[in-house]
Amino acid sequence: MSWHQLYDIQTTEERHYDKAGKPRKEDIPKRISYRVTATIIPMEGEIEAQRIRCDRFILATNVLDLKQLNADDASREYKAQQGIERGFRFLKDPMFFASSVFLKSPKRVAALGLIMALCLLVYNLGQRQLRQALAQAAQTIPNQLGKPNASPTLRWVFQCFMAVHLLVVVQGVKQVVNLTDERQHILQFFCKACRRYYLLPEPDS
Repeated sequence: MSWHQLYDIQTTEERHYDKAGKPRKEDIPKRISYRVTATIIPMEGEIEAQRIRCDRFILATNVLDLKQLNADDASREYKAQQGIERGFRFLKDPMFFASSVFLKSPKRVAALGLIMALCLLVYNLGQRQLRQALAQAAQTIPNQLGKPNASPTLRWVFQCFMAVHLLVVVQGVKQVVNLTDERQHILQFFCKACRRYYLLPEPDS
């Protein structure tokens, strides 16, 4: 479909000769070329129609009563769920090996879905708590590139602590290894239970 029209089309003939300089009247050109010029004018009606068409997308719902949920309300509700959509994409990450779980009955599939939704809820609450604590303290933690980040993802924090291990030495003495200063700095923005989990003393009040 054409979205533009050509107006004021003009053709200019150009003669090309073997010798340089101004040709004589009796000289025969070696070749002749033509240059076409025109003014391009956009067809605003067609462009606007295509723009409106590109802005459309399909939303399906089982709420059929337009008084209860019309198209505009459905669109707003959908756009308000972007955080949830990102969360479920997070659960589908290969890091969690969800695709390796095989369940025989629909009830077990539903139970696994409930557990994953609860895990996502806890994840979002933990990430919210971390970001709020950073904002209140006007602090940051390093991101993947080592640059300060005031709104990190909890997944990145999990990755930061993957190298931390619990070592049990003689007589049952427990020790946390690889708990660097940077990781201790991150832990101060979590609750006391997280610090106790890594055997850290309570901060001085």
